[in-house]
Amino acid sequence: MAVDNEGAARGSHTTDSADGTPWEPDWDDEYAPVVKAAGRQIKLWREGAGLTQQELGDAIGYSLGMVSAVERAKRLPHPDFLGKADEVVGASGKLAAMKKDVEEARYPKKVRDLAKLENEAVELGSYNEHNIHGLLQTEEYARALFDMRRPAYSEDDFDRYMTARMARQEILTRKHPPTLTFVQEEVTLRRPIGGRMVLRRQLERLLEVGRLRHVEVQVMPTDREDHAGMAGQIQVLKLRDGTAVGYSEAQLSTRLVSDPKQVQILELRYGIIRAQALSPRESLAFIEKLLGEMT
Repeated sequence: MAVDNEGAARGSHTTDSADGTPWEPDWDDEYAPVVKAAGRQIKLWREGAGLTQQELGDAIGYSLGMVSAVERAKRLPHPDFLGKADEVVGASGKLAAMKKDVEEARYPKKVRDLAKLENEAVELGSYNEHNIHGLLQTEEYARALFDMRRPAYSEDDFDRYMTARMARQEILTRKHPPTLTFVQEEVTLRRPIGGRMVLRRQLERLLEVGRLRHVEVQVMPTDREDHAGMAGQIQVLKLRDGTAVGYSEAQLSTRLVSDPKQVQILELRYGIIRAQALSPRESLAFIEKLLGEMT
């Protein structure tokens, strides 16, 4: 439902787990038909070209096991898989056209759900207390966050979360972006996640995004005596249909708040938090000062 950041396409794919994310859809996952259809189409085009699974795998640099798993919808094909298979079987772009939908299916479902809400939002506000908000993170900062997660992510899950997080940031530059406001605790601007240089580039990114006309970044100083956000992270989204929802993430779960009375409480708290924080202009100056202290 926040862009493939794995770098250049690999020259060969010789193991079942090299690039194919295991596909274990939820019972109500709307992407299941897409993945199954992709597998069927690959099989039909392969058979039409008179190729065995082994022959297709050899031609595109993937193992027999991977080709079989993709056709049975047990593994998600990497975009490179679809592109090369399209050429080998002569599909004239029909397999390659599935790249976007199949790539979105690689993202964890809870991330897709959040991205869908963000895509429907005309206004998004978020208060963050432990780290920089995902929409504002540099790739290296995000990598450092995911890398320190315990228990550690598998390689597949690590790549899925990274790809999804970077893809969500398209909201910043789309043609008609929503109004975005962020309140960051001062400590999130000082904690050197990933190291001092990673933090420096992250602060530079905050300044860059904070100067966009539809974005406001505010800092909540640590020395504030009154603070309406002591109950934790808050995210409120106002949607195109006029409704609003809240979203929060805890240690082992995420929670969507849709009850109007509860959303109203979150909106009230977020409004007070913004009033208690530094203004957007003061906040950018604060971030510039932090950068100056790092030289």
